Amino acid sequence: MKRLKPSSLALIALLTLPQFSHAQSGMADGAVDTGTTAWMMISTALVLFMVPGLAMFYGGLVRTKNVLSTMMHSFVSMAIIGVLWVICGYSLTFGENILGGFVGWNPDYFMLSGIDDHIVDGVPEYILAMFQGKFAIITPALISGALAERVYFRGYCLFIALWFLFVYSPLCHWVWASDGWLFNIGANGVIDLAGGLVIHVSAGTSALVVAYFLGKRRGNAKELINPNNLVMTMMGAGFLWVGWFGFNAGSTLGSGLDTARALTMTQISAASGALAWTAIEAIKFRKVTSLGFVSGILAGLVVITPAAGVVQPVGAILLGCASSAVCFLALKMKDILGYDDSLDCFGIHGVGSGLGVLMLAFLIRPSWMAEAAANTESGTWTVWDQFGIQALGMGVTIALSAIATWVICILVTRTVGFRIDTQSEITGLDQSVHGERGYGLAHTD
Repeated sequence: MKRLKPSSLALIALLTLPQFSHAQSGMADGAVDTGTTAWMMISTALVLFMVPGLAMFYGGLVRTKNVLSTMMHSFVSMAIIGVLWVICGYSLTFGENILGGFVGWNPDYFMLSGIDDHIVDGVPEYILAMFQGKFAIITPALISGALAERVYFRGYCLFIALWFLFVYSPLCHWVWASDGWLFNIGANGVIDLAGGLVIHVSAGTSALVVAYFLGKRRGNAKELINPNNLVMTMMGAGFLWVGWFGFNAGSTLGSGLDTARALTMTQISAASGALAWTAIEAIKFRKVTSLGFVSGILAGLVVITPAAGVVQPVGAILLGCASSAVCFLALKMKDILGYDDSLDCFGIHGVGSGLGVLMLAFLIRPSWMAEAAANTESGTWTVWDQFGIQALGMGVTIALSAIATWVICILVTRTVGFRIDTQSEITGLDQSVHGERGYGLAHTD
């Protein structure tokens, strides 16, 4: 290899010195860690990317006459919750305890007015606020799967706004805020890396309540309701899988070993869930469906969401397989229990993630348990101790979500209306509510 002359080396050094010095001085001053900030920006975009992915997943599963209305339920959450988050959501969730710790409040977080120059652990607080805001956006959008094809758009909009304020914000504060009571309970608090409780169990529980409150779609259980576009559903599932890396790995709020662990466990569990659901269908029906495959992907993703930071690869495989088996059974219970959770929000998100919240206690890596034990006066902490904390978190989440959702449903019904009228439901929500057709063609159902 040709060697450079000393004069050439000196020129290179002079050209690169300013950039090197600037980077060094920036880190020395405790300013922005550009590497971690870049990753958190990517994670924020990945989580938001999940919302159109969810819209495609749900949109492909409904009938042609309701595809746009169903997708709008996901998209409008980006606007409604996106604005509410800036106005008061960030303060309600991550502010200091008020009302006995029911929610938080910080004047600096109101309208994000006081964080313009805040850097937290090397990351601008704007980025952290936006990252957390994307979780708040997708959570009520998940619930839309239970009320698809039978609600007024205005009723849905009011529902998700109230649900965000009175279910998501308090629960998020309890679990993730530094002074939240579930965050501080036991040795290391309830374990919920990316929203097993805060997002999926709460949304799944609320979905079940909404499904019972609204009643079944016209024709449900009497006629076959076929998906309008499984190709779109599969693409949506793929987008969700990709976005979930930001969802889980980004929730470490860093870019290091914990991030690598969370990303790896997410991939393993999703693949295991898909494979397990495929095996179940192959054994039971002698054929494998695309809908079953993507259902397995989601089952694997939701179960690892609370656990990705504490389990190892074997645990991720076990969780993914167990979630598919349990969710498969849960979907078969709809007819027995008599509810119409249109797109199975409860059967997959609620059941699958709830399983992960509880099972992770028995799959935690030994080093985490040792750290937890060191935080106790006795110096001991067992899996059963942690299981008790997880079960408490689960019970609290279910209770708050169920009671508040039922009250919100009543309020929406008595104000702007919730369940759509019969003729509009027959016509289809795309035409009767939005005045549009999803594919520009005459309806075939």
